[in-house]
Amino acid sequence: MAVPKRRKTRSKARMRRAQNWRLEAPTFASCPQCHHPKQPHRVCPNCGYYAGRQAVPTE
Repeated sequence: MAVPKRRKTRSKARMRRAQNWRLEAPTFASCPQCHHPKQPHRVCPNCGYYAGRQAVPTE
């Protein structure tokens, strides 16, 4: 079994962990009913439709 010969330095370990700390902007798709921007796989906040049917009643 492979075992590291030397211990990784603190800076190298921190550099490796730091790669996962970046932020990404949320993705948006247009609603097929009202063409308002919404997040994918979520109910449209404008019209209340999801997957082609009324999921949440809106006024």
